[in-house]
Amino acid sequence: MKYTNTAKEIIELVGGEKNVKSVTHCMTRLRFVLNNEGIVNDDQVKQVPGVMGVMRKGGQYQIIIGNDVSSYYKELVKLGHFSNDGGSEESGPKKNLFEAFVDVISGCMSPLIPAMLGGGMIKVLLIILPMTGVLKDSSQTFAMLSFFGDAPFYFMPIMLAFTAAQKFKVSPMLAVSVAGIMLHPNFVGMVTAGDPLHLFGLPVTLASYGSSVIPILIMVWLMKYIETFFDKIIPSVIKSITVPLLVLLISGIIALVLVGPIGIYAGQALSTAIIWIQSKAGWLAMGLMAAFMPLIVMTGMHWAFAPIFLIASPATPDILILPAMLAANLAQGAAALAVSFKTKDKNLKQVAMGSGISALLAGVTEPALYGITLKYKRPLYAAMISGAICGVYMGITGLESYAFAVPSLVSIPQFIGGEGNSNSINAIIVAVMSMVLTFILTWIFGIDEGNLDSKKAVVEAPESVKTGSSDPMKIYAPVKGQVIPLEKVNDEAFSSKMMGEGVAILPESDTLYAPFDGTVSVLFPTKHAIGLTSESGIELLIHVGVDTVELNGEFFTAHIEAGDVVKKGQPILTVDFDQVKAAGYDCVTPIIVTNTPNFIDVVVKEISETESQETLIYVV
Repeated sequence: MKYTNTAKEIIELVGGEKNVKSVTHCMTRLRFVLNNEGIVNDDQVKQVPGVMGVMRKGGQYQIIIGNDVSSYYKELVKLGHFSNDGGSEESGPKKNLFEAFVDVISGCMSPLIPAMLGGGMIKVLLIILPMTGVLKDSSQTFAMLSFFGDAPFYFMPIMLAFTAAQKFKVSPMLAVSVAGIMLHPNFVGMVTAGDPLHLFGLPVTLASYGSSVIPILIMVWLMKYIETFFDKIIPSVIKSITVPLLVLLISGIIALVLVGPIGIYAGQALSTAIIWIQSKAGWLAMGLMAAFMPLIVMTGMHWAFAPIFLIASPATPDILILPAMLAANLAQGAAALAVSFKTKDKNLKQVAMGSGISALLAGVTEPALYGITLKYKRPLYAAMISGAICGVYMGITGLESYAFAVPSLVSIPQFIGGEGNSNSINAIIVAVMSMVLTFILTWIFGIDEGNLDSKKAVVEAPESVKTGSSDPMKIYAPVKGQVIPLEKVNDEAFSSKMMGEGVAILPESDTLYAPFDGTVSVLFPTKHAIGLTSESGIELLIHVGVDTVELNGEFFTAHIEAGDVVKKGQPILTVDFDQVKAAGYDCVTPIIVTNTPNFIDVVVKEISETESQETLIYVV
């Protein structure tokens, strides 16, 4: 009866059924998406029996209940016709258009970073090796290594099709096939020939989609609706043959006739606007180009300016695109380096360092843009501000590029020319200004990676299964990682200890082990949270990540089921933390003794810097 009464009171206090857009629950809390959060009085909700606290986070109104949340949820759904898709992408955290756009691109691009970083570093080698005499740029080895470096970027639409298909719930191989249509050698040959193209009488824009990002993302998003439509109307008996046929046919036509050319037309409009601004106020046009160059390149619209920068020569120098790219490319590199020096995350430090070197030396900015600056936003703002300032300076001084090359530190000689040395000196000034200013701004703006202590201890989980707890009142580290005080977890339900005493770990390995001998009392359907009860009566919650319930079990593999008996050191869960991070989630893992009041004290051991420490918590 208490569940029913509490559920009724909660519904009333959140504004009634009409104010509830959707409701779902995770391991410890009810998650409401409300039409109007402003009418809810937090203090009144906190007074409801069974409610431990409330949070407003990511467009959700979260009511913290505890381990018994599922019982309250069952009563809630009996009382109203509520949708349970609160964690879906349609009704998830409310974001403005730019944030949603950036999150989609960042989420889809993150898995591609290793490939882009590898390609970028190969391009760096192709600059360094000929300069040192190790390799001749006329050799076959050089030519073949060139397409080694180019491949991750040229075939980016195909890789993006796969990651976007996972995000938008589209059949991955159909999405990849559509990207293949856009990059097919025969189609590329037709485009290169320059003759008008028609598909079923519809005009096809002569455009190259190699290295593009936006067209395939839009296309896969549309495929979500195309595939769903045909899946609903096609009879089951012929569905396996007909649906792929129709999805591939319709999607391919739309990709080449409608979606693909969007970037081309937008680029042409941008080109016209910028050139007009340049004719009226060159310094302003250059400032805008340098500031927004990362976004222009990201959409592929920079190719609309190809007639300008591809013919750069002493006779017809480029005074717009290549100079703007000099400031923008070096800004991306400097921002990535600043992140590498500032972050305490070892993986991020390495990725940011490689991305920065790639941008600075080879002008390959994709790893820095998609893996660092766009993902963490503040470094991107720093780079854009720096680009704008440098752009204004270039516009005033009239910086010119006398050769076509992707601007970087190594390609500075492309700015040597004209009368005197003033142009090359201005190029050097821009390069230094862009790097220094961006580095400083990025350092000041910071990065939103969580409040982590640089002196966190490291604890090791057992490397092999060991049975038998040496002490029934000890809790052992379930996973290798950095130990973080519970107060520093970026979630009030845990940091305020309303769920109980405990500690958190930032995992450094993908497998979690049983922290004692006991029973699996709860395994949440999304596998992100596990409840364990020790033989001595300790009730423990292991909550993997913050808000990872929204992943719906993706990247999580459970090795146990509710009711299973486990031994200390037995593998219980495997998580692909790289993918979880790439999806934009905090991997910090709170470990909470949820029945803390049943004991005299719960003491978190002061872990030293040694990796040999395995004991994490004492319960007395």
